[in-house]
Amino acid sequence: MDFTQLSAAPFAPIWRHFQTLCAIPRPSKFEAPLRDALRAWADVRGLPSQVDAAGNLILSKPGSAGRAQFPGVILQGHLDMVCQKDADTAHDFRRDPIGPVVKDGWLIAESTTLGADNGIGVALALAVLEADDLAHPPLEVLFTIDEEAGMGGAQGLAPGVLQGRRLINLDTEEWGLLYLGCAGGIDVNVTYPYASEALPTGWRTARLTLSGLTGGHSGIDIHLGRGNAVKLLVRVLRELPPDGWRLITLDGGSARNALPREAFATIAVAAEQFGAVQTAIAQSAADLARELGDVEDRLALRLTETPALAALMMTMAHQALLLAALNAAPHGVKGMSRKLRGVVETSNNLGVLNVAEGVAQANFMVRSLVDSLTQAHASEIADLFTLIGADAKLGDAYAGWQPNPASPLLALAQEVYAREFGDRAEVKVIHAGLECGIIGAKYPGLDMISFGPTIHGAHAPGERVEIASVEHCWHLLTALLAALPAD
Repeated sequence: MDFTQLSAAPFAPIWRHFQTLCAIPRPSKFEAPLRDALRAWADVRGLPSQVDAAGNLILSKPGSAGRAQFPGVILQGHLDMVCQKDADTAHDFRRDPIGPVVKDGWLIAESTTLGADNGIGVALALAVLEADDLAHPPLEVLFTIDEEAGMGGAQGLAPGVLQGRRLINLDTEEWGLLYLGCAGGIDVNVTYPYASEALPTGWRTARLTLSGLTGGHSGIDIHLGRGNAVKLLVRVLRELPPDGWRLITLDGGSARNALPREAFATIAVAAEQFGAVQTAIAQSAADLARELGDVEDRLALRLTETPALAALMMTMAHQALLLAALNAAPHGVKGMSRKLRGVVETSNNLGVLNVAEGVAQANFMVRSLVDSLTQAHASEIADLFTLIGADAKLGDAYAGWQPNPASPLLALAQEVYAREFGDRAEVKVIHAGLECGIIGAKYPGLDMISFGPTIHGAHAPGERVEIASVEHCWHLLTALLAALPAD
């Protein structure tokens, strides 16, 4: 089924709004065209709007009949999306629309990310603003920018701008769960200048490619044991013969909060060592297939000889230091929560690496449910790279969202869920960064919950959202708004 047919189906306003989000490119830091379009839409409908100093869009709507004086509620989501595509896909996220299709009850972008994270949440909130037949208190809809690239919009939100006493975040990805807390995070940015020298006469050059990994969300999927292409390729390089080859370039990953799906190295190899290098790579490929075959059955490792390059290669001393540090650098789950069974407490993702023209740059994204552990783990990574002479800087941290099991909004949401669906919603804490922690720090006492539809493969090509779960979210959201009390 073509995506446009959904906009003629039940729940059409949600899909129509999501179609707008698919049509207008919205990478992090480039949300202005979408924000302007949504503000124009609100103006036509007579809905007050403002853009704050950080660039966030805030739309509002009076309470429905009899509810004008009720305490206000804030609906919250973010405008930007993670931009990931398959290597053979000629898609420009700054220019081209997303082209989803409907398959077996799911809306899917087959070769790019879909942007259901968090476009569906935005579409749900817009549909609430559009509807004239809903019971609800006064509404403020906060659409932040730059969430996926550092929470810049939420970080820049000023105290006192919002008046609501309750907040419903629409940015989680498993239907049937009510979220009450999330991890905080911080970036570690590493810069390592290195010395280079000319290739010796007669050396051959080749491109080493590790591809075919699943990727995914570096918070939600971090515990699944999926491969990190950057870490794996560094390991492969470390397993090559110790002499007779040298690194020219190395790069992998393109988003701090996505598990790298592919990585590439250009190497120079002494002619007499080329066969040994090929043998070592074949052995590494067999080892990785055996180790990761149950989770990464499309993993591919290839060495392709290239025409001779007029390039510089890294000196042996700097190559040894850099690869040793990258190999030793942690990735994945650091520890599980002792308070919340089955929940990751602390983790990190080596999301982006670029080594070229005398400078190596790497980004690690650290997450933890405990803010002090976020800082501690980030410092461990930074200290490791400091030991080799790299410049390792910590970015701006964002706070985690500390659970409040006594939340009245949570209790009401559980009651409404049970009544409407005849089942009990599970309460969870998510090991991903939601903006609730940042907003809550600026608005103490704000009562908050989060829920959303079922989204698979967020932050990776092939991202999909279950259509029925979007409709369930609409049902819960509108019923909850109608049930919010007058005090």
